[in-house]
Amino acid sequence: MAPPAALHFTGDPEADAFLGASPLALLIGFVLDQQVSVQKAFSSPLELSRRLGGLDAHEIAALDPEQLEEVFREKPALHRFPANMARRTQELCAALVSEYDGDAAAVWTGARDGADLERRLLALPGIGEMKARTMVGVIAKRLGVRPEGWEQFAPTWSSLGDVDSPEALAEYQAAKRAHKAALRAQQSA
Repeated sequence: MAPPAALHFTGDPEADAFLGASPLALLIGFVLDQQVSVQKAFSSPLELSRRLGGLDAHEIAALDPEQLEEVFREKPALHRFPANMARRTQELCAALVSEYDGDAAAVWTGARDGADLERRLLALPGIGEMKARTMVGVIAKRLGVRPEGWEQFAPTWSSLGDVDSPEALAEYQAAKRAHKAALRAQQSA
């Protein structure tokens, strides 16, 4: 299966196309996807690429940490917590260089099966269990990489793996907001 023309996670056609074309952008987006909107997290890799003159794991891993932090802080900041997210992005890139020679796609294209894919994702800095499951869904459903047994490690709930259009993104976010509101109401009851 050919890579998608776009991953509809940002609402910006250029950023969505970049996510579909750049496995590193997709991984960075997942690292940034906390305490900011999905749109902000996944549009920031394109802006990071613009600021750095490209997106390359070797180059990001080798950058002076203070320089990368400044790139993240530049207005508009790439994240609500630019220093922390610059560090996490650099740690991600260093792990990709160390384990995959900087080839972000090798994380999933080299997976033997679903368990190996999950293990590879969980070994990446900034990727926890929930993100790993969501990423398995995205990799299988949107990128078409389906190692044997992937279904066992994909989310059983609506996730970004189910987002295949701007409309689906809006539906996903509305369902997520409703779920969070129901949880808050349950906790306060």
